[in-house]
Amino acid sequence: MTTKLILYPNTKLWMAAIKPPMYSVAIMPIWVGTAVAFAETKIIHVGVFSTFLTAAILILAWENLSNDVFDSETGIDKNKKHSLVNLTGNKSLIFWLGNLFLCLGLLGILAIAWWQQDLTVIGLILLCCALGYSYQGPPFRLGYQGLGEIICFFCFGPLGVAAAYYSQTQTWSQSSLAASVVVGIATSLILFCSHFHQVKDDLAAGKRSPIVRLGTATAAQLLPWLGGSIYPLTAVFVILGVFPIWTLLIWASLPAATKLFRHVKQYHNQPEKVSNCKFIAVAVHFWSGLLLGLGFMLAGG
Repeated sequence: MTTKLILYPNTKLWMAAIKPPMYSVAIMPIWVGTAVAFAETKIIHVGVFSTFLTAAILILAWENLSNDVFDSETGIDKNKKHSLVNLTGNKSLIFWLGNLFLCLGLLGILAIAWWQQDLTVIGLILLCCALGYSYQGPPFRLGYQGLGEIICFFCFGPLGVAAAYYSQTQTWSQSSLAASVVVGIATSLILFCSHFHQVKDDLAAGKRSPIVRLGTATAAQLLPWLGGSIYPLTAVFVILGVFPIWTLLIWASLPAATKLFRHVKQYHNQPEKVSNCKFIAVAVHFWSGLLLGLGFMLAGG
């Protein structure tokens, strides 16, 4: 019994540090970009898709680990028990483990570029990595200036979806660009929500996140307009003929989005109660991305 009491909290901390649900952030751009390609070409290159998916997960692991390292240097994570640096007490280990994941991920993208004899995809992903580093990495630390959501939008939206689409078709598409906007907004929503519970720590570390700049009350009022925009946007793209009608399946994720908006509105200024809102945002991201991609797959079937 004593052993269980000791291990259980540590297990929860490790799971919180590793953040398994967050890896849908890496999966959805690849899924949606590939689904758009299938809708337009009726072909999926399974080897390219699986390699890209694995590489994206590895690169996101690098991003998460390196962010823990960089945040430990500013002191913003001093109260964050589930920081990997705080859990291991070994910043160097986390730093080099992250770099290993990055190298392995880039090897996967290089393999795709070699198969296709085309450097476009590796160029797009290297740009994503550079932007990802600028988010928390010195000397840039653009996330501390409140630019994290914008970086997130481009990395996981236009760049990520375009790279996945290009890896399948070696060309560009208006539909994939439009789909990337939806995915980018849904992804940025997660980062936006992750700041509600840590305003005090952000202020202490000089981090001017959007929530710090706006205040939790204003940010909570703005959230439904930002996050909810993916639904009318999809409808507009369907009306314009950019998306197939099946993509309206994304509206089935609206209950999760409504749950998020209500939760944040009620608890925006109560850190202990609003801290889980980022995981509700992950659910919105997962279901909206899954259903959007499914709509394209059904249209291509």
